[in-house]
Amino acid sequence: MSRRTEQLASLIRQAVQDVLARGLEDPRIKGMITVTGVTVTDDLHDATINVSILPAEHAELTMHGLRHAERHMRHAVSNRVEMRRVPTLRFKLDDSLKRQAGVLEALAKVAEERREGAPEADDDQQGEDAS
Repeated sequence: MSRRTEQLASLIRQAVQDVLARGLEDPRIKGMITVTGVTVTDDLHDATINVSILPAEHAELTMHGLRHAERHMRHAVSNRVEMRRVPTLRFKLDDSLKRQAGVLEALAKVAEERREGAPEADDDQQGEDAS
């Protein structure tokens, strides 16, 4: 990405996050929505907005609402970003946070199992040393 597209992506990210923070009137849009990233094509024609939605059970319905609101969001972004032509917005569900949480949970479980198993290993070694 060029510097110009990176700057535009950053501006769009801030504008979309502001609009989402103020809330949309669509009852399908529920939960906590976080903009995790924005990618703008080199021709500045399209912008893909990655969003994370918590709790996960609201994700599908919320994505449907966000996709329905793409034109409204584009208009709201155009009011905040000074450009001749604002890129077409496309929302994409980013489940990387969910996967990260799963990995962290698995690591925590392994660490807990190791802590629970560590005293037994120490007892076995002490028993061998006494023999």
